[in-house]
Amino acid sequence: MEYNTKRTHLHMPEYGRIIQQLVERCKELETKEQRNEMAVAIVDFMGQRNPQLRDEENYKHKLWDHLFIMANYDLDVDSPYPFPTMEELKEKPKRMEYPKLQGDFKFYGKSILQLIDKAIELEDGDEKDALIQVIANNMKKSYNVYNKEHVQDEVIFRHLKDLSENRLDLTGLDSLEKSKIYYATNRNGKSNGKNQNQNNQNKRRNFQYNKNRK
Repeated sequence: MEYNTKRTHLHMPEYGRIIQQLVERCKELETKEQRNEMAVAIVDFMGQRNPQLRDEENYKHKLWDHLFIMANYDLDVDSPYPFPTMEELKEKPKRMEYPKLQGDFKFYGKSILQLIDKAIELEDGDEKDALIQVIANNMKKSYNVYNKEHVQDEVIFRHLKDLSENRLDLTGLDSLEKSKIYYATNRNGKSNGKNQNQNNQNKRRNFQYNKNRK
């Protein structure tokens, strides 16, 4: 009986013992032509056994890298991709930079920063003013959802100035509700908020007026 302790070490256990044995057999072939042919077959077999890898970017490159790792970095074949070295794989990834939004502003999200950058690039005019108001409206919604409390407009104005480094300023606006787009119709063409309430009131007045005339 052959025990696992006497078998070749599985460098990548997720591929199983069969593929590891095929890799070992590939290394033992005498000619490079034979090794190349078998290496291609092994990579195809690895892809069939692990179809989920096909959803990843450059999955073929990854399979060839895994083949080389299972060969313990010792496989003389012609690969369509450069083989990684042991040093490269052991190298620690570079430290990722933290996003700009931290502390009091983290709940606004990265999309707000992108919109702010876009607004800064626009020339002064109606388009820029409308975009700034859209940004402020979305900031207010995000603030209310995250903090579960109503926020005063002047707080949003101050945050907008801070995030834009004083390049976007709504301090001349009394409130967001008085902006031209705050109560605009939504994407489905339905009125929202204040407009809908006003329509309901008008309908009730007309109904009462017609009823009194009868």
